[in-house]
Amino acid sequence: MVQVEGTAIKRLEARIEPLLKKLETHPLYKSVQNMEHLRVLMENHVFAVWDFMALLKELQCGLTCINVPWRPVGKKDSRRLINEIVLAEESDQIGGRNISHLELYLESMAACGANTEPLQKLLESFSRQKTVDISDAALQKLFAECGVPEPARGFVRSTFDAVRTGKLHVVASAFTFGREDLIPLMFTGLLKDMNKEIGGALDTFIVYLERHIEVDGDEHGPMSLQMVSEICGDENDPKWDEAVIAAEKALKARIQLWDGVVAEINKIKA
Repeated sequence: MVQVEGTAIKRLEARIEPLLKKLETHPLYKSVQNMEHLRVLMENHVFAVWDFMALLKELQCGLTCINVPWRPVGKKDSRRLINEIVLAEESDQIGGRNISHLELYLESMAACGANTEPLQKLLESFSRQKTVDISDAALQKLFAECGVPEPARGFVRSTFDAVRTGKLHVVASAFTFGREDLIPLMFTGLLKDMNKEIGGALDTFIVYLERHIEVDGDEHGPMSLQMVSEICGDENDPKWDEAVIAAEKALKARIQLWDGVVAEINKIKA
């Protein structure tokens, strides 16, 4: 296992600890009481599954060589980490087949009767663009055209704000601290209980959640911390201050996403 030490990384973790605790105890996890509530969650959360790849691909571009002719670039451990995560996210081996985690998530949504159309429309819109425009104005226009749920819109905009900075340490911090396994094991347990009652419709979703817990465990978490340390550099480098801000923004965006989902669920309950 990779061991990461240093006062800068500890300061960062101390700064975001209150936000992590807020996420761990978020009312969302008790709000999801039936399939209708779960569909609301999935129809928003799928956009977080998708835009995670924006951070990952930005890191892959910055930490590895994606050009011809190829040449070894970047830190060896960070290069390995990013390529491992890309492999798992784009073509994981699950149930005897190769599949991306987004495709797996979409399958789980279909099994639950959740609406995948807004994301599918968004992906099709990007596919039709000869030159992809990820400006905030362009994204907002696409969100409206594709019917992206309101809670997801703010979250995706925050992600692409980080990407557009062009600062690798900002992207790495948002990736590492904003996208760790933020769904508590307790919630997975509740879903398993619900799944028994409804005849296994959540099987694929539970596989998705458990797979993420597995791959984010012993290696990827510590390696991500090492990546942030390598990119930010010396303990007194100003990059660390920006990394703290990026981590806080990413976690606040996740809290706002969950807040929005709870608000939508409460409308159903009313």
